[in-house]
Order: sequence, then C-alpha cells, then structure tokens
Amino acid sequence: MSSHHIVKEKQEPALYIHHLGDFNEEYLGQLLEWSPTLIVNSSEYDKVLSLGLKVDVVLNPDLHLAYQENTRIIEGLKRGIPDVLDYLLLEKYPAVNIIDTDTNLDALQAYINDINIVVFTALSKSYAVKSGFKVWKPKGTLFEIPLTTYFETTNLVPNDEDLFEVVQDGFVEFIFSAPHLFITERL
Repeated sequence: MSSHHIVKEKQEPALYIHHLGDFNEEYLGQLLEWSPTLIVNSSEYDKVLSLGLKVDVVLNPDLHLAYQENTRIIEGLKRGIPDVLDYLLLEKYPAVNIIDTDTNLDALQAYINDINIVVFTALSKSYAVKSGFKVWKPKGTLFEIPLTTYFETTNLVPNDEDLFEVVQDGFVEFIFSAPHLFITERL
C-alpha cells in the first residue's frame, strides 16, 4: 500500500540560497525534498543550475544572464536577506530556510515575529525559539547559545562559554523570559 501526501503551496518553508559555500549537497537535497519555492541570490544562480535545480525566484538578477523559463525576478535594494524576507512576507509565506556562509540572526530580529527563519551554514543550523521550546536530540549534540539572556534548560550542560552539550538522548527544553532566544545547533 502506498502513501501519497499532498503538499499545498507555501505549506513548506521557502528555501533561499544566499551563499551556498561548502554546504553539503545531501543536506541540500533534504531541504528540497518537498519542493519548496527556491529563491536564489543571482551570484549563486549558475552554481545552483549546475546542480540541476529549478529556480523559482532570482534576487537582484544580472541583466546579462538568461534565466530559466517561468523564473520570477525580484529587484532588491541590494540588502540581500532582508529583501527576500520582505518578498516572502508580501507573498504570505510562514517560514523560510536560508543557506548562507555565516549566521547573523541579530540582523534578522525585525522579522522574527512575522516569519519563521532557520539559517543553515555548512556547520550549523540557527533559529529563534520561544520559551518552552522542546526538541529531541541525541547525546553529545552541541548548541551555541549566546549568553545575552538568562535562560534555563533541561538535559544540557555548559561545555564552554557559549557552548552547551546534550547530556543524554532525549528532549532539551528552553525556558526564559525574553521574547525569543537564538540557538545554534552544530551539524
């Protein structure tokens, strides 16, 4: 017996490739598994095409390039990620996965309440959580948590100044009084 799933448009997070860098192709395949809207910074367009992917939207297109048929073009103000987030909010997307070479969630603070943002680099996965957030992780998983907000956790021990390690397989919970907490999982 087979199982069929119908994925509604915008049900899956959009995927924006700002800088692909050394991002793992297998992990990229997992992010593309449910055919999200694929948005690409024009500087990454050729590299993404070489991977055989269909690009839905290009940010800040190079007018000298020919783009795939039905590819939507958006002109930004050359701010990069905020331009994409403005576009996604206008189009009513609830979530986005971003691939970049660095994680700068502080720069995305203005968007955290309006869209669910997860930033992936070759080595990490970063996102904002609300108090009470729980996630199952195997023993030894490392989290980077900036010590800018008081927080309590379960199943985590400090390993270094901003580094925490999961004690045993199971749920990790984050409790704090700030509106959100930025956490980074090492991949």
